[in-house]
Amino acid sequence: MALLGLAGLTSLVPAREHLSLASITLLYLLPVVVAAVAGGVWPALAAAVVADLLVNFFFVPPYHTFTVEHRDNVIVLVVYIAVAATVSVAVDVAARQRATAARRALEATLLARTTAAPVTEQSLTQLLDQVRSTFGMTIVALLEHDGEPGAGERVVAQVGEQPEGEPAISTDASERLRMVGWGPALFAEDRRVLKQLAAAAARILEAQRLAGEAVHARELAEIDKLRTALLTAVGHDFRTPLAGIKAAVSSLRQPDIEFDPEDQAELLATIEESSDRLDALVENLLSMSRLQTGVLSLDPQPVPLDAVVAQALLHTPTGEFTIDVDVPDDLPLVQADPGLLERVVANLLTNACAVSPPDQPIRLHGHAAGDKVELHVIDHGPGVAVADRDHMFAPFQRLDDRTPGGLGLGLAIARGFTEAMGGTLTPTDTPDGGLTMTIRIPQAAP
Repeated sequence: MALLGLAGLTSLVPAREHLSLASITLLYLLPVVVAAVAGGVWPALAAAVVADLLVNFFFVPPYHTFTVEHRDNVIVLVVYIAVAATVSVAVDVAARQRATAARRALEATLLARTTAAPVTEQSLTQLLDQVRSTFGMTIVALLEHDGEPGAGERVVAQVGEQPEGEPAISTDASERLRMVGWGPALFAEDRRVLKQLAAAAARILEAQRLAGEAVHARELAEIDKLRTALLTAVGHDFRTPLAGIKAAVSSLRQPDIEFDPEDQAELLATIEESSDRLDALVENLLSMSRLQTGVLSLDPQPVPLDAVVAQALLHTPTGEFTIDVDVPDDLPLVQADPGLLERVVANLLTNACAVSPPDQPIRLHGHAAGDKVELHVIDHGPGVAVADRDHMFAPFQRLDDRTPGGLGLGLAIARGFTEAMGGTLTPTDTPDGGLTMTIRIPQAAP
């Protein structure tokens, strides 16, 4: 730019008789300023010296020599060199200050973004990727030393391909962490920023590990809570039927007591009822275990909903409750595991019997709804508040302990089985008071 500008101004030689020497020197100052802005102080100083020689050679009498005829022209040439040098230095300093300000703004933005953003699983990788793009590196990695003598370093996080050779940069992030990168060498100012980013990476890694430990602690707390609830529920609900069985068997084995057939039948019925209750409790525990471990076995097939409801009613003791069934036999077939769907209906029916008053009927109503088939289990009990409806599906929850007996697994198993079959289980209010549980199961393909 300096050469082109000086060559262009030198083409004004034919008009030198019409221009003053001051005007010519001011025009020759323009390429010097442009060179200072574009290339810094040294190209500008070189342009100033060349411009001074060109002015002397072409525009100062005697022409085409470096001899200066008048003393005033000597002053003009000397002042021109001084002014050009001063302008070059001033422009270069201003450009450097602008570059420094821009760099500091970029650093502040980068560090603020790093510290203000919430820590996630991707935070460390995102920071390393920002370091790579900001400094033009190909690979950036965070290494950790185990702290034992002779132990090597392991890669904690990395962006870029597999590195080859020694890294071009390396800066400590903490006592055991250091950030390394493969790419161009960095200036001292860049290394200072990289040091701060490495410390930020160490903080992010520590925050991620603390978050992981907190999650693990919460999981342990949930497991401990579940274990406590299990022991409490099992200790109470297993003891009652076992005590009934033990009392009935002990009575029947008394050699000095002779029971009439009616008493014997009653004791045997107690044994059978208590055994069925134990069997149901164990089955619920096993079902909950299969749900929580993800080993539930499914055999989905087209099944008629009315047949599943009939089987559930057949195997569910409802006592003195009246069950009003309205499930047409011409409903579309549903795609479900018949055994699991029967357990869902049975558990909902058992729950409805546990909360409904004996003089109110429990209604089962089925109908088609788009590509789904819905079954409503309607009771007229106390209902459940909207805020508690998600909580009631938790294992070992007995509707705020209003429901006597059982482990509190029925609703949890019902929802788990329903969702495993691709359906949904939704609680709503019964219009006349109570709770309506709606099962939505996909229709079988025609």
